[in-house]
Amino acid sequence: MSSLGQGNAAGGAAADLQDQENMISRFRGANKVRVENQENVEPKPASRTVLAVLGNRSRRHPVLRGTKQVSVPQAGACKLEDFSRGCAEKLPAQQPAFQIHVDEPDGACSKKQISAQKATMDCSPLTLNPTVTRLRQPLATIDLPMDLSFDSPVDMSVIEGEDKLANVNEVTDYADEIHSHLREMEVKCRPRAGYMKKQPDITSSMRAILVDWLVEVGEEYKLQNETLHLAVNYIDRFLSAMSVLRGKLQLVGTAAMLLASKFEEIYPPEVAEFVYITDDTYTKKQVLKMEHLVLKVLSFDLAAPTINQFLTQYFLWQRVCSRVEGLSMFLGELSLVDSDPFLKYLPSQIAAAAFILANYTITGNAWSKAFAEMTGYTLEDLMPCVQDLHQTYLGASQHAQQSVREKYKSSKYHEVSLIDPPEKLVLN
Repeated sequence: MSSLGQGNAAGGAAADLQDQENMISRFRGANKVRVENQENVEPKPASRTVLAVLGNRSRRHPVLRGTKQVSVPQAGACKLEDFSRGCAEKLPAQQPAFQIHVDEPDGACSKKQISAQKATMDCSPLTLNPTVTRLRQPLATIDLPMDLSFDSPVDMSVIEGEDKLANVNEVTDYADEIHSHLREMEVKCRPRAGYMKKQPDITSSMRAILVDWLVEVGEEYKLQNETLHLAVNYIDRFLSAMSVLRGKLQLVGTAAMLLASKFEEIYPPEVAEFVYITDDTYTKKQVLKMEHLVLKVLSFDLAAPTINQFLTQYFLWQRVCSRVEGLSMFLGELSLVDSDPFLKYLPSQIAAAAFILANYTITGNAWSKAFAEMTGYTLEDLMPCVQDLHQTYLGASQHAQQSVREKYKSSKYHEVSLIDPPEKLVLN
């Protein structure tokens, strides 16, 4: 009889275990059918198939966890027989899977409340271990005298209610250090002045055509002017170290513009766009391979100071009208087209010469002594560059490449390319 009773008990346990397995298999089957029905309704990409599998696992996991808690009661928890009688009076009709506890104010919990919480937690199989719960102790106050006599870095105008707005165009306290750093870096990132003489298959006119085409690319995709200046710097530095055939020169320019866009733009054009603008002359694989080669030759030094950066600093140091700014930028981009004679000058020198020539053309003023102290260039130091830039300005309308002039004819730049250059320079 005892063996029969044991057999019936074992059979009952086996039946309960079988019922649990059947229940789990039904959950799995339902999830599987649900996923298969979703796949039949709408096709999903391969990446979302993995998410569907992860979703099935997350849905099955609470079922397995609940089964373990029911079959194996924990120490200190209510038994299954007592759960319906004793614990049903203390617990709500439907116990949530988890509870959110809000912090009480410090000192608000009394000992009676703590003991009541412990009794409730001991009765529930779904709450945390009560020994882990600790009361939050109030922090001790620190009384320190506040001395506000020093210059605080915090803008107190917001607190005091004053209408004092910060001007983002003001010269910062680090302007001199930034300028000194750019002056050091422009020497390290400087291309060789006479590298074109060592190129066996390309000429300066081919380079001018390439730069003129990059100006059109920048306007087509509305890229920043800094992107164009960086791309020209990458091209000149690459050609200073590598010999390039004329059939690959446009590929070098495309890869350089791609790198400059990735470095400067918030939303750079895709590689397919650069393949498209070359009229599918090169493939995507060729552009990416050339990009890798340019990076290796440049040793990944992409933060090169440009004419545009120095002009931005000069505009902050000395307030000028918008036409002077536009004309300075126009003259700076004109110097990018012709490698001879402008590769022998540093970007800071070309920027200063463009600023002097533009300011003289619009207002009649020249290089001030205060400006010479800030930049470190006297007017005598910059006169050779100013004269070369003046000659380029005079012949801009007859130049074979006209993309820069067409760009600065727009109202965005106040049509500064239509301004007649001065015939002679009389600088003080």
